Amino acid sequence: MALDLGFKPLKLNCVVMRGVNDDEILDFVALTRDRPINVRFIEFMPFDGNVWKTKKMVSYAEMMARIKQQHPNIARLQDHPSDTAKNFQVPGFAGSVSVISSMTSHFCSGCTRLRLLADGNLKVCLFGPNEVSLKDALRQGATQEELLSLISAAVKRKKAAHAGMLEIARTHNRPMITIGG
Repeated sequence: MALDLGFKPLKLNCVVMRGVNDDEILDFVALTRDRPINVRFIEFMPFDGNVWKTKKMVSYAEMMARIKQQHPNIARLQDHPSDTAKNFQVPGFAGSVSVISSMTSHFCSGCTRLRLLADGNLKVCLFGPNEVSLKDALRQGATQEELLSLISAAVKRKKAAHAGMLEIARTHNRPMITIGG
């Protein structure tokens, strides 16, 4: 339906969890055979409220091994420098497959993502608890220059890498549903 309405590119995100939907990886790849969509497999990440356990996480390497069993000729596509996903395509398929490997092969040093949350806070790292309130600055009458300075300072404090799976799991952070994805 979305394709029929002209929504392109169309990305379908799938958080892969062992024992929940990991047996459907190849079914999702099959969706790209005749449809020009990008199926994005995401490693299960620790956030407040999701009862994260390492044994539930299916790694990038394991996902690709499963895909390559059925599609040994899957080809790596050229990534854009700011991509958070590793992109692939099965030759002859209309769509593509990507893996977002936040836990096992992080991309922090090249990440250009900022998130403006519904409550007016700016988050420079999905896994970091630190936020800057742009809402408060705006309510206090901040100029555009002051806002840019505030954002720039937050970006400069961004770390080159996240703390790792186990440390992230112990860190208090918002539930993903309040961050947005």
